[in-house]
Amino acid sequence: MKAFVWNGNSIELIERQRPVTENPRDAVIKVTYSSVCTSDLHIIKGFVPKAKKGIVLGHEFVGEVVELGAEIKNLQIGDRVSANCETFCGECYFCRHGFINNCQNGGWELGCTIDGCQAEYVRVPYADTGLTKIPDNVSYKSALFVGDILSSGYFGAELCEIKPDDTIAVIGAGPVGLCAMICAKLLGAGKIIAIDIDDCRLDLAKKLNLTDYVFNAEKCVIEEEVNKLTLTRGADGVIEAAGGKNTFETAWKIARPNSVVAVVAMYEENQVLPLPEMYGKNLIFKTGGVDAIHCKELLDMISEGKINTDFLISAEYSFDNILEAYRDFELKKGGCLKFAIKY
Repeated sequence: MKAFVWNGNSIELIERQRPVTENPRDAVIKVTYSSVCTSDLHIIKGFVPKAKKGIVLGHEFVGEVVELGAEIKNLQIGDRVSANCETFCGECYFCRHGFINNCQNGGWELGCTIDGCQAEYVRVPYADTGLTKIPDNVSYKSALFVGDILSSGYFGAELCEIKPDDTIAVIGAGPVGLCAMICAKLLGAGKIIAIDIDDCRLDLAKKLNLTDYVFNAEKCVIEEEVNKLTLTRGADGVIEAAGGKNTFETAWKIARPNSVVAVVAMYEENQVLPLPEMYGKNLIFKTGGVDAIHCKELLDMISEGKINTDFLISAEYSFDNILEAYRDFELKKGGCLKFAIKY
């Protein structure tokens, strides 16, 4: 089979042996669509120390079940499935408490420490927990982002402990930020403030009615604008989905006292937590990799028409042209949000 591999110095499309089930809770999936993710670029650039050289990249995908381990009872050959970006056993301390990103037997492994999905076939460990059947009325493309960026957006909104009519600021109008806006509204936010430095992305968020206010951080003083909208209190919750040089600082500055700052962004540099400067704001910081435990609920909401992420697909590439897709994605060609790779 063809597989897209990072060897530590470069990325290339090569021939690999087709995977088979190795454990009774494994499944093998024939990939129909995957995506290119910023996390994949972080691996290539060396910002993910645990990533193994020679790994097949990719962790966001949908496909068809073609092989099942003996202990898998909730799936059948031929099922259309959406994959969780994490592998998790469902039994360890962290899984039992909903912290599947920290699973003691799995975690964020696909495309990092075990071969990922940017191949014609992929082996999925703990398939009975990490794969979710796609409803009949939901297409593969409509389900593509459930296991990663949509879950990440939901994770950020959930961390904010949103109460009815809260004003939620979302820093970053990229794919995760846009998904966070969708989910914040679903969880009851009264007003959404979108912050970015890309007017095209802000305009899209406004056009799709994902946000109530948009601010370009290069064209205004964000703290002043948020204060105007909130009677100087600040936002009731802040979702940091940008990961820029100054976006963490912006996040805690625009948060009102006694609120939550949810950091779902990945940074390329260490961030500073200036405790003396923020003393008295009594902020709660929640940060970390997504605990993608709501995939079935998210798929149900897509099926019911409450969520639609199809707009995130800026272009579709064939698997044979995945190297071109990576190059275009890194250059943000055409103002891209996400690229879908068709197999």
